[in-house]
Amino acid sequence: MSKQQALVIKIGGAILESASALTQLLAALKQLKQPVVLVHGGGCVVDDMLQQAGFQSEKKQGLRVTPKQQMPLISGALAGSVNKEIVANAVSMEIKAVGLALADGDMVQCDVHPAQIGQVGVPKANDSRLLDALLQGGFLPIVSSIGALKNGDLVNVNADDAAVAICQLLNAQLLLLTDVNGVKGADGEYLTSLDQTQANTLIKEGVIAGGMTAKVNAAFLAANQLRRSIAVASWRFPEQIQQLLAGETVGTRIEYSKLN
Repeated sequence: MSKQQALVIKIGGAILESASALTQLLAALKQLKQPVVLVHGGGCVVDDMLQQAGFQSEKKQGLRVTPKQQMPLISGALAGSVNKEIVANAVSMEIKAVGLALADGDMVQCDVHPAQIGQVGVPKANDSRLLDALLQGGFLPIVSSIGALKNGDLVNVNADDAAVAICQLLNAQLLLLTDVNGVKGADGEYLTSLDQTQANTLIKEGVIAGGMTAKVNAAFLAANQLRRSIAVASWRFPEQIQQLLAGETVGTRIEYSKLN
C-alpha cells in the first residue's frame, strides 16, 4: 500500500462528453501529491450505443437493466471506448495512466445483483496488490465499472458501487463527482451535509430520486463501512479536490452513522 492515503474519485455523466471538463479535472489531478484512482461509468455513451443498435435503455431505481445480449455493447463502451479515451487524454498530459476493469488482478469480485436486473453485478473488494503496485509506481489507474462473475460472465456494475469497492480495497478517501453541486433538500437548495435519517425521508418523499438515489445509497454504504464521511460534489469545480484534501467541506458531505 502506498504510504499516503489514496483518493478514489468517481466520474461520470457529462464530464465524459466534454473534453475541456475532463482536461481540467486531469490537470487538477496532476498537481496532487496524493495517489489517486479514477473510477468511471459512462451511461450517456452506453445509451447512445444501445440506441444505435436498436435497443431500449431501461433503469430501475437508478440502476441499468442489463439483458445478456447487451453486455458486448456495454462492456465495449465502458471498458473500451470510454476507458481508453480517458487514458489517452491523461497520457497526452504526461500522466502515467493505466486503463483497467474491475476484474483485472482479481481486485474486485462480483455476485449477481439480487434485484434481478440482468447482467448486473454487486462488487466486493478482494485483492489490492495490483492497485498497490501501480500507485507505488506513480501511475494513475483508471478503472471502468465492468466486472466478472466467478463463472466468467461479464457484468455491468453501478459506477458508484464500483468506486465504493475500490475505496474499501485501499482504505481510501472517496469523492463522487456528479453533474450537480451536491444533493438537494426539500427546499431545492443544496445540502452541506446529509445523514441517513434525512436521506431516508427525502427518498421516501421523492426529493432524492433516480440516479441520485443510487449515488446516495452507495455513499452511505461507503461512509458506514469506512466510518468516515463521503463527499458528493460537481466535476465543474476541480479546485474543490484540493479543498477536500485540505479538510474543507465541498458539495454535500454524506455522514456515517456512529451507531453502526
